[in-house]
Amino acid sequence: MDIGNRNSDRGTMSQINVTPLVDVMLVLLVIFMVTAPMMQQGVQVNLPKAETKSLKSPEEAVVVSIEKSGRIYIDKVEIAQGELKTKLSAMFVNKTKKEVFLKADRDVPYGEVVKTMAEIKGAGVERLGMVTEPAQKQ
Repeated sequence: MDIGNRNSDRGTMSQINVTPLVDVMLVLLVIFMVTAPMMQQGVQVNLPKAETKSLKSPEEAVVVSIEKSGRIYIDKVEIAQGELKTKLSAMFVNKTKKEVFLKADRDVPYGEVVKTMAEIKGAGVERLGMVTEPAQKQ
C-alpha cells in the first residue's frame, strides 16, 4: 500500500463543526443577560395579578394614598409634601418585608404618581403594588 494513494481515497470532509458556534452563542447570551437589567430605566413596579387572592389585611400592609388635590397619606395619616421618603424609611427600619400599596385618584397627573413612586422606591421599599378597582363588565 502506498501512503500517498491512501490520502487521496478519503475525499473531503463535508461536516460542519458547530461547537465554536455554540460557544459564541452562549457567550453572547451571558453578555445580554448581564447587560439587559442595566439598560432598563424608570421605576420598577410589581403589579398584583388579577388571579391571585385578595390584598392583605390593613394591619399588615402599608398603603400610600394620593388624593385628587395632591395630598398624600400613609395609611390614613396625612403627611407633608417631601416627607414621604423619610417617613417610609423610618417605618421600614426594622422590617424585613418592605412592601407598599399605592392608591392614586384617577385625576392625579401621571407625573405626580411617578414622582411619588420614585420617593417610595427611594425609601428602600422592595415591592410596590398599584391598587385599582376592578373594571365593570358591560
